[in-house]
Amino acid sequence: MVSKSYSNLLDMTSGDGFDFRQPFKSLPRVVTSPGFISDPDWDTRSDGDSVGSASSTERKIIVANFLPLNCTRDEAGQLSFSLDDDALLVQLKHGFSNETDVVYVGNLKVQVDPSEQDQVAQKLLREYRCIPTFLPSDLQQQFYHGFCKQQLWPLFHYMLPICLDKGELFDRNLFQAYVRANKLFADKVMEAINTDDDYVWVHDYHLMLLPTFLRKRLHRIKLGFFLHSPFPSSEIYRTLPVRDEILKSLLNADLIGFQTFDYARHFLSCCSRLLGLHYESKRGYIGIEYFGRTVSLKILSVGVHVGRLESVLKLPATVSKVQEIEQRYKGKMLMLGVDDMDIFKGISLKLLGLELLLERNPKLREKVVLVQIINPARSTGKDVQEAITETVSVAERINRKYGSSGYKPVVLIDHHIPFSEKIAFYAASDCCIVNAVRDGMNLVPYEYTVCRQGNEEIDRLRGLDKDTSHTSTLIVSEFVGCSPSLSGAFRVNPWSVDDVADALCQATDLTESEKRLRHEKHYRYVSTHDVAYWARSFAQDLERACKDHYSRRCWAIGFGLNFRVIALSPGFRKLSSEHFVSCYNKASKRAIFLDYDAASSPFRK
Repeated sequence: MVSKSYSNLLDMTSGDGFDFRQPFKSLPRVVTSPGFISDPDWDTRSDGDSVGSASSTERKIIVANFLPLNCTRDEAGQLSFSLDDDALLVQLKHGFSNETDVVYVGNLKVQVDPSEQDQVAQKLLREYRCIPTFLPSDLQQQFYHGFCKQQLWPLFHYMLPICLDKGELFDRNLFQAYVRANKLFADKVMEAINTDDDYVWVHDYHLMLLPTFLRKRLHRIKLGFFLHSPFPSSEIYRTLPVRDEILKSLLNADLIGFQTFDYARHFLSCCSRLLGLHYESKRGYIGIEYFGRTVSLKILSVGVHVGRLESVLKLPATVSKVQEIEQRYKGKMLMLGVDDMDIFKGISLKLLGLELLLERNPKLREKVVLVQIINPARSTGKDVQEAITETVSVAERINRKYGSSGYKPVVLIDHHIPFSEKIAFYAASDCCIVNAVRDGMNLVPYEYTVCRQGNEEIDRLRGLDKDTSHTSTLIVSEFVGCSPSLSGAFRVNPWSVDDVADALCQATDLTESEKRLRHEKHYRYVSTHDVAYWARSFAQDLERACKDHYSRRCWAIGFGLNFRVIALSPGFRKLSSEHFVSCYNKASKRAIFLDYDAASSPFRK
């Protein structure tokens, strides 16, 4: 049964005392035997199986690896928290109605002593609607830095451990840590659920086993999952030793979301080749038939929070920084790269493209500058250190070869800078290049496009009329998720240095009218397909995918990660052996059909 440690805590934290005279709405019971799931009903009696209030407020429980909080600890050891307004999980709330109660479940980025955990948990729930999981440090290390970052992350980005010194071989112990962590997340989600009207939205590859653990406890839970990373082709994915367990767990969700059609197509191919499942498209919706349930697929890329970017761009500090950058690089074409430091972002390949550009076009020397902002690495390891060393080495070589006392072709910013300064670089740069060799989405081109739209104050300081059209130029790798939506960008193969150099050269030759046309096309798309549009669309499709929950008979079968729910029509009745024997004895004619080696029915796993 549902853990009652938080059963009414979500209501109590609103500041008003909980009215125990209110009617309660029953949670769906865990099905341990075949039964019919009836329509929900209100019951004025409070018993041991009922929790939650009768409030009509819609609740969405957002589950991710980390909570959207900034966490700091002062010299005295006291923790302080603040909501991270730039986090996607916070911004997606704008796609929901104002009446929606959004609760977050996830881990903290700092370790909390067990003696402080209860106090911290109450504070976070009361002030930020956050429920921390408090994973032990050793489990967090094995789960996140181990299985997630050393095995899932490389595999989903098409990197296989082809030899012992290139990648980590599959480690069963790390997978067991992944299982344990997902179970702990499931425990916290169950504490957050108050009624059977709550929706749960799970995010990314860290929690791909969570749907199974949640479905096992609440068979009609309304559950969506969105994968932010790429999903690899079946030829890559099938190398994962626990491939079936992860696929089956994802299929315990009601709706699975992907950034692009290619990622969804790869997932469907894996389900077909590895599990023998079939899918069909009806009226624009893709569904996989899985033991009587239809698991829906959603294809829609994440957007940016346009309002947030515009508000930061209006700050006096940002406007001042834009002026400073434009003055510093006056008379030069400023190109910008903004990337996390990892092996898939293709930073060194980008620099090699610039080197080839300057080698082939002497007239561009002293006229082109690439500012490369490098965000801190999210993981550690030999590969990351090698990527850092290579990037610095190539940048220094280019500066020695083509630089002078007053000119550096490459400017590396490899330390943390304020978000407002990053926004200023977006607004001041003539061209932005994203050269990742593989990336799930990458929102840098979207952020750049919004910032290049500028505002009245920046236009005034530039001496531009308020009706002046704005410009931008994008160079985007064809292997990133945002590439298909940016039809006006120069698409490049990041592995081809010639390709990258040619695109950089073309970017320097664009006319103002061409830059305006490309910018207008991109801005129109980015401003209408923002993060609120993405969240609202996913929530609507999740609601549609769950509409038949109350009109199905269901049986729970399977153990461990092979658990699944069989859903059948309301008229279905399980065949009774007593009834069968009675009819057989009474029959005057009998026909017996024997099947061998899939002669009349295909094999089923």
